[in-house]
Amino acid sequence: MANDLPRLVGRIHELLDAQADDPPAPLLATIEHTLTDGYARALALEGESLRIEREIGELLATLKEGRKAKELSVLADRLARTETEVADLRELLTVLRRRADTVRRAVGEARRSRSEPRRPPPGYGFRSAAS
Repeated sequence: MANDLPRLVGRIHELLDAQADDPPAPLLATIEHTLTDGYARALALEGESLRIEREIGELLATLKEGRKAKELSVLADRLARTETEVADLRELLTVLRRRADTVRRAVGEARRSRSEPRRPPPGYGFRSAAS
C-alpha cells in the first residue's frame, strides 16, 4: 500500500492536466473512479496515523520501564510523514473534485444539446417582401 500513493498522485495529476476536448463522459468516469480510490487511500492513511499515535502512547507509557527512545523517534517520524501525505492527498482530491464538477457540467451540456431539437435560425425559409 505504501507504493500506491505515488501512482495515485500521478493519476490525479494526469486527470487535472487532461485536455478540455477529451470526451467528457469517459473522463468524468475516470475522475470519479480516481476520487474513490483517493478517498479510500486517505482513510487508510488516517487509520495508519491513529495506529501510530496509539503506538506512541503505549511506548511513552513504557519509557519509564527502559524501552529505547529511538523507537519513539521512529514512530514520531512515521506519524509526521503520514499526516503530511494525508494533507497533501486531500488537497489534491479537492482540486480533482472541482475538475469533476466542471466535467460533469460539460457532460450535462453535451447531453442537453443532443436532446434539444435543432431549430432553424430566425427567418429561415421565409422570403422577404422585397424578393
